[in-house]
Amino acid sequence: MDALVNEPQAWRPVCRRQDLVPHSGVVALVDGVQIALFYVPQAAEGEVYAIENRDPRSGANVIGRGIVGHLDGELVVASPLYKQHFRLADGSCVQYPEQRLRAWRARLNADTVEIG
Repeated sequence: MDALVNEPQAWRPVCRRQDLVPHSGVVALVDGVQIALFYVPQAAEGEVYAIENRDPRSGANVIGRGIVGHLDGELVVASPLYKQHFRLADGSCVQYPEQRLRAWRARLNADTVEIG
């Protein structure tokens, strides 16, 4: 489950489309890892994003409760605790380049959400 965005790996189902909340996050537990899934309908790069739920600064599993928005033309989520912004596309932090969340490829396959 440590695959970064763009690394080839088999697609794996994690939940159903109906489990997602538009413009918000939900969390799935996959092999003991909490993955925050963000559903952003009409997003240019895709509709579903999957990043690590654990905030690297605090160590708390809270990223899935962050606020989704745009910052300098990029989709981001703001950590609820320290308010740093992470790019949904790759998990990198806007303000602190040394902070990074693991990211997985994600897609909707009919009514199933899959990560790769």
